[in-house]
Amino acid sequence: MIFENYIENAKQLLKPGWFDDVLTWRKNHLSDRQFTLVLAFFVGVFAAFAAYLLHGLIHVIQHLLTQEMELTSFNWLFLVLPVVGIWLTMLFVRYVVRDNISHGITRILYAISSKKSRLAVHNCWSSVVASAITIGFGGSVGAEAPIVLTGSAIASNLGQKFRMNNKTLMLLVGCGAAAAIAGIFKAPIAGLVFTIEVLMIDLTMASISPILIASVTATCFTYVMVGDSQLFTFHTLHPWVVERVPANIGLGLFCGLISLYFIRMMSACEGIFARMNNRYARLATGGLILSTLIFFFPSLYGEGYSSINILLDGSPDADLNKLMEKSMFYGKGEMILLFYVGCVILTKCFATASTNGGGGCGGTFAPSLFIGAFTGFLFARIWNMYGVGVYFPEENAALLGMAGVMSGVMHAPLTGVFLIAELTAGYDLFMPLMIVSVCAYLTILAFEPHSIYGMRLARQGKLITHHTDKSVLTLMTLDSVIDKEFTPVGKDMELQQLVYALSDSHSDVLPVLDPAGNLLGEVNLAKIRHIVFRTELYHRFRVSQLMEEVKATVRLGDPMEDVMAAFEKHNVQHLPVIDGDGHLFGYISKAHLYSQYRQMVADLSND
Repeated sequence: MIFENYIENAKQLLKPGWFDDVLTWRKNHLSDRQFTLVLAFFVGVFAAFAAYLLHGLIHVIQHLLTQEMELTSFNWLFLVLPVVGIWLTMLFVRYVVRDNISHGITRILYAISSKKSRLAVHNCWSSVVASAITIGFGGSVGAEAPIVLTGSAIASNLGQKFRMNNKTLMLLVGCGAAAAIAGIFKAPIAGLVFTIEVLMIDLTMASISPILIASVTATCFTYVMVGDSQLFTFHTLHPWVVERVPANIGLGLFCGLISLYFIRMMSACEGIFARMNNRYARLATGGLILSTLIFFFPSLYGEGYSSINILLDGSPDADLNKLMEKSMFYGKGEMILLFYVGCVILTKCFATASTNGGGGCGGTFAPSLFIGAFTGFLFARIWNMYGVGVYFPEENAALLGMAGVMSGVMHAPLTGVFLIAELTAGYDLFMPLMIVSVCAYLTILAFEPHSIYGMRLARQGKLITHHTDKSVLTLMTLDSVIDKEFTPVGKDMELQQLVYALSDSHSDVLPVLDPAGNLLGEVNLAKIRHIVFRTELYHRFRVSQLMEEVKATVRLGDPMEDVMAAFEKHNVQHLPVIDGDGHLFGYISKAHLYSQYRQMVADLSND
């Protein structure tokens, strides 16, 4: 009898329209703020599971493919596996997903700025599958950006399902990203800071609670699934002393320059692949470059976290020759080791760009950590070899280099500090972490104003920033303020016909068009008010005598900053909008534009 009651209750719950009943109950019992906290909890759970699933898939694939490889010599399989991985990923994306899923964090920024924080449903799973194949077969990219995209997509679609407003959707997307970072690294504070610094979600009393809930929830569930094990193992054998400040500053400057090199080379390589129209040409080029680099430098295989752990192992028994396992350089001596490390730093950006450019799927989060560890080690080894100053522990330098390069590449010094500190329990090195991260950030800021994630959107004027005015103008779309209902007149029309046209128009300005639809000028009611009521003049004047020259126009696709600047520069109340063919598309009213602008400022500022 009890079982039958459960079945009956389930049937009642799943009856047609049951979800509308859920929405009604939610509106009657929970405020939007309360329900956002509930959604943040579930976002944390799902993001943690996605991170666990992806890392599990990558580990299984890599173990199956590389367990029989020779450790002390080169391996020919490295020339094949990365190409196969990129090819399989390309087929999966083309025939299953049928959408672009690359540049995960950039896609989140684009969704926030241009799509009202709406991400496609397939982003909840497609990046997990694609990146698992790519990285498992040796793609030299990271799993973090795909997981961040997955977490944000889950949050966005949950918010859309429950019909949350655009502002809440933006906050939920931030919750998904924070939960993903927290779940991957067991670093809740880093997840929060990442969302603020990289995704530009403002830290207000309304946003901090759901982001923290998502981050802490993801961290707790990750502990439940994987236990106390850490992604990186680090023990502070050499506490920081103030005498190492010069070395920390030098390392920070070096990390900033390496970050600049990484960003510029990545951008250049992406541009080359983007100009290749044939996908198989991209596959061949990317696969050839990637497999060749991995053949010579196996540390470039996959995420490279095992190599980072070798560098962070500061014990007396640490064997740095493990860095060169499965390569022809194994056991060749200290100078070959330095040569190997330097080559890995210089070629990592080519390996990462070739992976994505060839058709693979992955991010630059892990590569920045990887390059940072190698950069820190190389700097410390050279510093100590030449006795520049007080001894600089190489394992400490590798840890600090991870924070430094990440801070430079992502333009996120706080994320670099807190992530590395939480990731390795290295809070004893908090001061040098801050020194290196800030120096790296200030160094790259002198050359590159945007992060590797934001630079693509910044070039298109679609990047959200913490500057409220710029953020509002970025979120506003030209199409939302265009009045497409206008009454055109011809230049040969008499005043009498013009008066009739004015009576049918809801605007004080009438466009004068030629037969092809090109804008010749405008008739402003305010300028001809003194004659429109004099009937004796109706056949004496034509539109060509009454129209005036258009002071300024804007084109479809122009940034809203340019539109605002045009209103201020020409001191007009209306601006005509021209399409790509030069035809009049509509008008923008200054009053309407400023009204919407003020409303969006109020929405963004409202806690």
